Amino acid sequence: MTVLEFRTADVPPGTELLRDLKPEEIHLILRASRTRRFSAKSVITHQGEPADHLLLLWKGRARCFFETPNGKKHIQIWMTPGHIFGGAALISPPSIYLLSTEAVRDSVVLVWDGRTIRALARRFPRLLENALSIAANYVSWYLIALAALTSETARERLAGVLLGCVSSIGQKVTGGIELDLTNEEVANSASTTPYTASRILSEWHKVGAIQKRRGKIFLASPEHFFLRVVRSGTSAFPHLTS
Repeated sequence: MTVLEFRTADVPPGTELLRDLKPEEIHLILRASRTRRFSAKSVITHQGEPADHLLLLWKGRARCFFETPNGKKHIQIWMTPGHIFGGAALISPPSIYLLSTEAVRDSVVLVWDGRTIRALARRFPRLLENALSIAANYVSWYLIALAALTSETARERLAGVLLGCVSSIGQKVTGGIELDLTNEEVANSASTTPYTASRILSEWHKVGAIQKRRGKIFLASPEHFFLRVVRSGTSAFPHLTS
């Protein structure tokens, strides 16, 4: 059995790009793609380069980040199988990738060049509708992130990052949820300094809200974490200011 023969049945759960399309339509769309493999830590798309390909993460894990002129990475979105990136390839006027995308683990990606994905969108209007829905969700996410940056404390933003990562990249392990995140990655995602993130995470570890295990963060219960950290607010940690 070839890769193309089993792809339709193995579409990652929650792949919004292919939502409500018929199996035969999905099969044709997948057949028009190319498969590429990326090793962990390799960059898949580069910020500022022509956005001439639409990509779908098929296996593995990736993250999108914005790189500042001084080389600092600001992590924007964690991606799991079923997520797309490079959606600007769906429009005809030349555009660029606004973010870079990096493989966090060894990954498999399906790739459509701009001309191909635009032809498929004309043939299957639902494909374009799904892409527009995904774009609208991203805009909503950025608005929420901007509001958090201007109205929430670093502690609140850090808590939001951890809770958001539970559903996106959390791994169920014995006794709870494990997040494969470093202090620096959490800091970048929450738009705070590594020092501040480390300080707050250490305090949460001391009071039992989280556990740190070999560079990973463990939550026995996201609900317990929410009640212990988010609802209790700064009163739980009066000696820490952000």
